[in-house]
Amino acid sequence: MHPILLKIGPVSVPTYGCFVAAGFLLGVALAWKRAKQEGIKPEVITDLAFYILLGALVGARFYFVTEHWGIYRSRPWETLYLWQGGLAFYGGLIGAIIGGTYYVRKHGLPLGKMADLVAPSIPAGHAVGRLGCFSAGCCYGKPCHLPWAVTFTNPHSLAPLGIPLHPTQLYHALANLLIFIFLCWFYPKKRFAGEVFCAYLFLYGLARFSIEFLRGDPRTFIGSLSLPQWFSILAMIVAVSYALLKRGKGL
Repeated sequence: MHPILLKIGPVSVPTYGCFVAAGFLLGVALAWKRAKQEGIKPEVITDLAFYILLGALVGARFYFVTEHWGIYRSRPWETLYLWQGGLAFYGGLIGAIIGGTYYVRKHGLPLGKMADLVAPSIPAGHAVGRLGCFSAGCCYGKPCHLPWAVTFTNPHSLAPLGIPLHPTQLYHALANLLIFIFLCWFYPKKRFAGEVFCAYLFLYGLARFSIEFLRGDPRTFIGSLSLPQWFSILAMIVAVSYALLKRGKGL
C-alpha cells in the first residue's frame, strides 16, 4: 500500500521496518510492565529483549533466505537487506526462543514463568508488524472479489498490482490482536508455569494454519500444505503435549 514511509533526498525510510520496530518496542513495553507487577526487575526484560531480538532477526532472515534461496543465489549480498522485508515469522520465533532461553538459563531465571511473562507481548508486537507487511505488500493473499478485497497499486509494492486480493496481512493482524486479548485474560488464570505460552503456541498455530489457505505469495510446499502450515501443526502438537504432561503431573 505505502512501502516508503518518507524519503529524504536519496535516503528512503521503509514503512515495513518502522512497523516491525514499533511492534518490537510495544512488546518490550508490555513485558516490562508485567515484569514490574510480577516483582521482576525491568532491566531483566531489557537485557532479555536484546537476546530475543538478536535471535529473532537471525532466525527470521535465515528461514526466509533458505526458503527463497533461488532469489538470492545470484545476489547473496541482498540477504542483508532487512529493510526490504523478508522476515519469516516461524524462523524468528524459533530464533527468539533459542536466544531467550539462553539468557534465562544463563541467569538462573524460571523458564516457564518468563515464557508466560513475554507470551502476550508476541501477538501484540506481531499485530503491529503485520501492518508493515500490509504496507510493503509482502505476505499477500490470493485473488478474490470480496467487499474488503485490497488492490495494490504502488509500483514499489511486493504484491501483484491491479488485482483484488485477500488482505491476509490484516487477517494476521486481527488474529494476533484477538490472541493478545485472550492471553491477557487468561494470564491470571494459568494453572502451571508455561501454560500461557502454550496457549499462545496453540492459538497462533491454529490461526496461521487457517490463514495460510488464503495466502498467494510464493512459499515452499510439502505435499498439499505449506511449510508454515507444517510448523503450525508442530506448534500445536508441542503446546498440547506439554500442557497434558504438566496436568498429568498435577503441576
